[in-house]
Amino acid sequence: MKAKTKIDWGAYLFLVPALIIYLSVIILPICYSFFISLTKWNGIGDMNFVWLENYKTLFTKDPIFLTSLKNNLIWTALTICITMPVSLGFAVMLNNRFKGRTFFRGFFYFPCVIAPIAVSIIWRWIYNPNVGFINQFFKAIGSDFSQTWISDPQVSLYAIFFAALWAGVGQPMILFLAGLQTLPVEVLEAATIDGASGIKRFFSITVPLLKETFVIVLATLIIAALKVFDIVQGLTSGGPNNATQMLSTYMYSQTFKYSNVGTGTAISCVMVLVMLIVIVPYVIFTAKED
Repeated sequence: MKAKTKIDWGAYLFLVPALIIYLSVIILPICYSFFISLTKWNGIGDMNFVWLENYKTLFTKDPIFLTSLKNNLIWTALTICITMPVSLGFAVMLNNRFKGRTFFRGFFYFPCVIAPIAVSIIWRWIYNPNVGFINQFFKAIGSDFSQTWISDPQVSLYAIFFAALWAGVGQPMILFLAGLQTLPVEVLEAATIDGASGIKRFFSITVPLLKETFVIVLATLIIAALKVFDIVQGLTSGGPNNATQMLSTYMYSQTFKYSNVGTGTAISCVMVLVMLIVIVPYVIFTAKED
């Protein structure tokens, strides 16, 4: 007969403090937020329970919410297609040995430590149509080109993304740089001896060996893209004409400007659901053992 495994219940007691904190800080607030999203409430008076009416209104009668959702998806796509390759390219360059590479590592990472609201102020001046650096640069070289960067609904979202790219490229760059420095040198040297070109060596050896780093970088970038708030709020507050409205900024305005706490909380629940739908399958698929 198989021996019965003795359970050390005393060991589980050490998990109780962490479990209490997890339940009180994460699980209970999530459950309470979902409860609020089922009500019509201004944050002060009585709650009127309306079940899923807030969600139905958002998806069927609220074009601003749909615009916000679309903008978040566009921002996420731009983050994956631009931010990640740019940060990887910087990491590959700064992983080489050359004079002053430590300075350039700090130089490219420095914008990450600047407060997002300060970044917004900096880029608000850069994008100023009258005295901004970009328009003044074109004027200095004799070009008649001029653009109202954050006042034009057609370009404002992409202008804000470029500012966010400048401020945020350093963090994934550092993660990629850390991953590159853990790669086995022997494998890369063997590929070089076998005649593999730099590009082939990069895509056939370096990228596959950075699998775990890609999992972390992509997950953090997608989460950050889905909950982007500070730089959008600082530059346009969702304008002009809701062209840069995000789920987070719309949630903020509904909750704190218009006192629609139930609607604002429903938007936050949609944000969490979208993150779970995007992140969980990705992490499970990429992190599983081959």
